[in-house]
Amino acid sequence: MPKIVIISSSIRTDRNSHRVALYLENYLVANQLAEAEILDLQKCNFPLFNTPLKYQQDPSFQALQFAKKIKAAEGIIIVTPEYNGSFPASLKNAIDLLYEEWRHKPVAIATVSIGPHGGAQALVALQFILWKIKAWTITETFHVANVTSAYNALGVPSDKMQADGFAEAFVKELLWCIKADETVLS
Repeated sequence: MPKIVIISSSIRTDRNSHRVALYLENYLVANQLAEAEILDLQKCNFPLFNTPLKYQQDPSFQALQFAKKIKAAEGIIIVTPEYNGSFPASLKNAIDLLYEEWRHKPVAIATVSIGPHGGAQALVALQFILWKIKAWTITETFHVANVTSAYNALGVPSDKMQADGFAEAFVKELLWCIKADETVLS
């Protein structure tokens, strides 16, 4: 079973995107599709990094663990809210901490908004940055509009059938990319 890391990128106290991270973790595990683990940037409590991890003299335990988990993951799902037409600074900080760990890594992007657009602008900004560091972003996306009515605080969707339908296509594409990546590397 592939190892998938889900990055919950918002560190705000009133965050809502974490609901989708919880849902996706549960979806992967309940359907026995992957080993899933949430890397919660709120819990990492990273400082603002002034240099990438490989150049740090005395990196923190949290930064080393984050790098280790990203490197070991066969695929990554990033769950991000849209803040002012982009994604949170906490996510950019975490992405810029690493470089080689992202190279050719299959990455799926789930975007979230409290409004009707589902974080579409965050997707564009994030996808460009991931391309620049040579991550392999999948083409299927998972947009969640009106997240506070679509998912509760525990990640339970208000319309499970619809959420599972979107998740099925999203995860299927990520799993295909993971398998393709393994084929290329072997």
